[in-house]
Amino acid sequence: MLSRLSPLTSLVLLASLALAGCRMDAPDMAPDALAQAPVEPPKDTPAQQAERGDGAVSSGPVPTGTRGQDRALPTDWPSARVTSGTAQVSCQADYTTEEGDGVPLESLAFFSVVDALSPCQKGGVLRLRYQGKIAADFTDLVTRVADIADRMGIHKRILDLDSAGGQVEDAIRAGDAIGANGWTIWVREGSICHSACVFVLGAGDNRMISGKVGVHRIIRMSSTATTRSELNEELRGVYDRVKDYLSRNGVAVAVADLMMTVPNRRLRLLDKDELQEYGLDGTNAAQDDLDRLQLMRRCGEDFVLRRDAFMRSFDSQCKTAGAGLDEMQACGLALREQFRFPDANCPADSPLSEFDRMADVEAAPEDAADAPRSEAGTAP
Repeated sequence: MLSRLSPLTSLVLLASLALAGCRMDAPDMAPDALAQAPVEPPKDTPAQQAERGDGAVSSGPVPTGTRGQDRALPTDWPSARVTSGTAQVSCQADYTTEEGDGVPLESLAFFSVVDALSPCQKGGVLRLRYQGKIAADFTDLVTRVADIADRMGIHKRILDLDSAGGQVEDAIRAGDAIGANGWTIWVREGSICHSACVFVLGAGDNRMISGKVGVHRIIRMSSTATTRSELNEELRGVYDRVKDYLSRNGVAVAVADLMMTVPNRRLRLLDKDELQEYGLDGTNAAQDDLDRLQLMRRCGEDFVLRRDAFMRSFDSQCKTAGAGLDEMQACGLALREQFRFPDANCPADSPLSEFDRMADVEAAPEDAADAPRSEAGTAP
């Protein structure tokens, strides 16, 4: 099973009506287009969010390391808890099932995370629901959950996110950890991803958005500036590092420019077209390039061409307005036979391969359901 979520797999699992295919680089938005975008008030004003530490708050230097630098955890797993929001773990891709959003996860001790994820080992899917501020404990959360998921072979990972923002530096650290560990980011209906949360959104291998995504100017809480020139000089270094981060995650650097122009007391919501043009919705362009190169080396050029043709046909034939998950699945499963999938040499990389695994799981004996803790992962 792959450690990366394919665009098709993630979007079908989450019952999305949009599957991202190959995309051209996003052009910068014209000024008149920016002026026409909808603006709605957040749940609280950005000023209220700033008082709580939400929004897009910068209080120190932004890390300049590469993706995945935080992936390796110390073997003693320093004590950590989720304190800036609430986290829940579910083994179902959708929250409308009987399981809902799953079990709460507060302690980030090694065996606490193991216990929360163990039920997900059989199906190979986990959904991490997080509601709250982007802070250091959020980075600990996504990093440690991904670490245990790796040990358990749980490679389909969905971050179900609802956040008004937080610390820019923590959002970038979390984003680098997310980018190294194969997450789909879901902002579901009724949820928001504002301000610093947008940096987390940009790091996902796939991004699925039904809620509201918005940006505004970064607040420099530790500033000693007394003039606009001094404040601009302080922020320039932050924005340069933000642009570098966005670029390596396949997001248009115009997002950083936009954040410079929207007062932090307001919020600029991005519409569907802008989210796609800025590279914040659907497939992560940078990850897609990397996946294609790895897939071509592993399965060959013919496989990649057939997969691309399948995804284009899925877009045009299966993603009809109002189509439900069952209809999309049935259409996709029938369609893949036309493109000779599942592939004999690369079955796990084939489109909709998760349904093949689900069939195997359903046919397995009940007494082989869950592995004991000693087999789920080795203690640190």
